[in-house]
Amino acid sequence: MDRQRELTDLLNRLGYEYYVLDNPSVEDREYDRLYDELKRLEAESGVVYFDSPTRRVGGDPVKAFAPHTHVARLYSLDKAVTNEELGAFFNRVEKFCPAPVYTVEYKFDGLTVCLTYDEGKFVCAATRGNGVVGEDVTAQVLTIHSFPLTISYRGKLEVRGEAVIRLSVLEKYNAGAAEPLKNARNAAAGAIRNLDPAITAKRKPDIYFYDVNYMSEETVHSQQEAMAFLRREGFKTFDYFRVCATREEVVQAVDEIEVKRKQIDVLTDGAVIKLDDFAARGAMGYTDKFPRYAIAFKFEAEERETEVRDVVWQVGRTGKLTPLALLAPVDLGGVTVKKATLNNYGDVLKKDVKVGSVVLIRRSNEVIPEILGTIKHNEDSKFVEKPTHCPYCGAELVENGANLFCPNVSCRPRVIAKMAHFASKDAMDIEGFSEMTAGQLIDSFALRKFSDLYRLTAEMLAQLDGFKDKKIANLLSSIEKSKRVSLDRFLYALGIDGIGKVAAKDLAKKFGSIEAVSAATEEELVGMEDIGSVTAGNIVSYFADEDNRAEIEALRALGVSPEAVGKTEGVFSGENVVLTGTLSAYKRSEAQTLIEARGGVCQSSVTAKTTLVVAGESAGSKLDKAKKLGVRIIGEEEFSQLLS
Repeated sequence: MDRQRELTDLLNRLGYEYYVLDNPSVEDREYDRLYDELKRLEAESGVVYFDSPTRRVGGDPVKAFAPHTHVARLYSLDKAVTNEELGAFFNRVEKFCPAPVYTVEYKFDGLTVCLTYDEGKFVCAATRGNGVVGEDVTAQVLTIHSFPLTISYRGKLEVRGEAVIRLSVLEKYNAGAAEPLKNARNAAAGAIRNLDPAITAKRKPDIYFYDVNYMSEETVHSQQEAMAFLRREGFKTFDYFRVCATREEVVQAVDEIEVKRKQIDVLTDGAVIKLDDFAARGAMGYTDKFPRYAIAFKFEAEERETEVRDVVWQVGRTGKLTPLALLAPVDLGGVTVKKATLNNYGDVLKKDVKVGSVVLIRRSNEVIPEILGTIKHNEDSKFVEKPTHCPYCGAELVENGANLFCPNVSCRPRVIAKMAHFASKDAMDIEGFSEMTAGQLIDSFALRKFSDLYRLTAEMLAQLDGFKDKKIANLLSSIEKSKRVSLDRFLYALGIDGIGKVAAKDLAKKFGSIEAVSAATEEELVGMEDIGSVTAGNIVSYFADEDNRAEIEALRALGVSPEAVGKTEGVFSGENVVLTGTLSAYKRSEAQTLIEARGGVCQSSVTAKTTLVVAGESAGSKLDKAKKLGVRIIGEEEFSQLLS
């Protein structure tokens, strides 16, 4: 019997080295010899220890999965696909925790499983299900060697992990399979949710553990401690785990994951960002579906490699200089891409971008692509120099934190960008106004302020190249129409640093008028859910500036009338709506206004929060994603019926 115990312990240690550490200390044939000896001793004694590796062969096929109620609810994660959504998450966290520490991990694309232990012994395994009740898949999970059967912790415990099938394992399986598996995610789900444990074992899934879901006697108080506990007890965890003290460090970690995920053997679709401290998590609480303290940043599928041919510097409406990489043309999502952005000079250095290097680019949310990182350098790759003077007006640049700024408020590209933003469809929606038009007006009439647009005449526009009677009439008509604008669009149009479309809507709903917003204190602003201290300071500073106040008064004197949009009820109340494709009877901005006037909330992209998609002609990836998530989809005809 002593030899049987000795072999059980030895084989468990060797299995831990092989399956969890990926660092075997003996050859396979030696392990097999010891395993066969243990099986013989178990047959002779009629005793099989609880933690014997022979228990991992699984049981007989089951007729159906039994329901399993989790000790603590397993919440899903809220998702972010834009930097603005991620910024709103940071703002929420920082209201409860002024100096938060975050952790960042890979988000694996497999099947969530929850393992239960009691008095140091493995009890059962279940799928997440609806978060409260899942399916008992103990027999299937027993075939997997990524977790221990016994642990030192003696209380009631639930640990959470993601069942995956490594890409190399899937490739090998498909090479000899009569029916190859479509992808790693479906393969993992099919392996665990298969009634025959023998099929589970044949597909060789793994589990990467990342969460302590419940402890009857709490001994861990942070995500860092939770991960250390899992590793110490013998659970398999992924080796990437970042601890971040600032938003910038989180973004850097997310970018690092996006580049490195191409090089690992597991299917991933994002990064998970969590507040580290459990006490602060408790203060933040939960929504009906998600914990408020964590979010998944989902990556877009479209990425490509290409060469950097040059890096030039653009000046934006705030004067900030942004490096723009000129690329060797590459197809990305059906579009030929020739340029991509970087955040600042520090971003150039961090991502090691050089002229002549091969980089990975991503095109997300139908905007200009961004560079995620450098794949390799060539012999003739050249270092990108840091500019000292504005490339357009020659002004000496000012360095503020990580960014460079042109201090000249009359710098031509800065004024062009400011005017184009003001006239954009999500702002004042002045149709027919472009950056080219802004440049012509600046050069011909020294146009510098928003109010200058409302002083334009047909005689002035007739002096510009390309402006005929119809074009002049259309532009003046659109300018006149823009005078009746909702308060949130007007706030967004002003271009206050940090105020995007979401924040502008929140401000409009809370304060109701431009006067009330301009009189708001930092304390009032920080009290809002998605406004942080930096953005609050920017708002107060903007309205404290005499020139800005005078400009708003000039706009109002010229007939611009921002209208408050209160909370409305209607056919779209409670709906989070995404518009995709082309509607024949409505402009996108008009459709958004109609939805919001009837109680709906318009989103720019399909997320887990989306409840309705209005699909017009040539609807693309947003429609595909909605179908995948099971979101309700209607066409233009049904949309018109709802409006009426």
